[in-house]
Amino acid sequence: MRHSAVEMDPDTPSHLWRLSAEGRQRSLELALRLIPTNPGVVVTSRESKAVETGQILADALAVGCEIGRDLHEHDRQGVAFFDTREAFEAAVIDFFAHPHTLRLGRETAETALARFDAAVKQALATHPEGDLIIVAHGTVITLFVCRYNPKVDPILFWRSLEMPDRFTLSLPEYTLLD
Repeated sequence: MRHSAVEMDPDTPSHLWRLSAEGRQRSLELALRLIPTNPGVVVTSRESKAVETGQILADALAVGCEIGRDLHEHDRQGVAFFDTREAFEAAVIDFFAHPHTLRLGRETAETALARFDAAVKQALATHPEGDLIIVAHGTVITLFVCRYNPKVDPILFWRSLEMPDRFTLSLPEYTLLD
């Protein structure tokens, strides 16, 4: 699952952004639609926006919520705030197009994917029972989904993700179901 809508602040690094009031409301609305899925636990990245999204989901679903290791977004620390959506999208497209080269922040796409892939597998190993909700971030989610679903176009998938958004992967192949 991708985290919900945030309060963007150009003076604050994106990994410290928190949910907006609308983001909190959207998280609750999504949680209410997820009640029939009956997950065992919600595991989130350490970033505030993911933790907040996950806690809202966990509270509504009456399940536990915990912070997972290494589920955070690719490391964009030191990258200046993008003034336009178009400039941000161009930087992300470049990031996906050059996975082995530092293009956007302090972590390549390849490095971010390896870290996130291991973290997802660790979360699943820790919680083998029932469905698991993992709350994370757009680019690492896209990298992960596309690794296991090579016919999925990363740019189209990334652009399609809303805040919040959910999708289902089957195990053990991580096939994208919806």
